[in-house]
Amino acid sequence: QVQLVQSGGGLVQAGGSLTLSCAASRITNRINGIGWYRQAPGKQREWVASASSSGNSNYADSVVGRFAISRDNAKNAVYLQMNNLKPEDTAVYYCYAEMPLNTVLWGRGTQVTVSS
Repeated sequence: QVQLVQSGGGLVQAGGSLTLSCAASRITNRINGIGWYRQAPGKQREWVASASSSGNSNYADSVVGRFAISRDNAKNAVYLQMNNLKPEDTAVYYCYAEMPLNTVLWGRGTQVTVSS
């Protein structure tokens, strides 16, 4: 069973930057789309960004111009570079991977806290 292992996150001041990483526990060529969601306290989980297997990237309006997603297919990894962070970016960030047969794998989440 492939698992997604997350790293990165932490505490940063507003305007700062962080990078999140997420990698599959073993190499597989079965990952289709891959990306990130986040969940702030008391709010529903929201989609942040995604990268397709063909290299197309998409972003939520709230992060356009500040966040950048990239994937390394050889490593089955996805990264989220977050710049100009705002207090409203504070959330637990989850990576996900779309697998065959409509299966979605999730990382365990990593906390990002942005202080004002």
